[in-house]
Amino acid sequence: MAGLILRSACRRALLQSQNAASPMLAARTVVLKTVQADNRPGESHDDRNARLQRPQSPHLTIYSFQLTAVLSITHRMTGMALAGYATALGLGALAMPHDATHYLTMLEGLSAPTLMALKFTMAYPFSYHTVNGVRHLFWDLGKFLSIKEVYTTGYTMLLVSGVLAAGLTFL
Repeated sequence: MAGLILRSACRRALLQSQNAASPMLAARTVVLKTVQADNRPGESHDDRNARLQRPQSPHLTIYSFQLTAVLSITHRMTGMALAGYATALGLGALAMPHDATHYLTMLEGLSAPTLMALKFTMAYPFSYHTVNGVRHLFWDLGKFLSIKEVYTTGYTMLLVSGVLAAGLTFL
């Protein structure tokens, strides 16, 4: 019913514009020419475009690196890593046959560089997500929203999160 009302209103408007000899009438006229498709079996999309001499879109070759996009994606990945750590720790506490002290003594047997790398791997997602979360809180307050400030706070956040992760590693 609503479609019928809309269609009749459009027809009425079109008839009124025809009577007024409106220049918009030409813009409403559409002529479609049917062309037989030239599909060749086994030909890929790219091969067909090359045969028809159509230009290929440069897409990724013209894409400019944006720090904001990388930091946003990394923020999401560190959040997933933290959720994964919490899930693994919780399920491990339920499923493992020994208590936590047994596994801590196993970790003490690792070499110092291996232990440091493991601690940094665990600490960096936490520090990155925390510091970037503080940056987002400032954005929620309407601070540091110009492009220059966004990039400055982005690089600062990377530096601070690296220092914080290193500090947590050496504790």
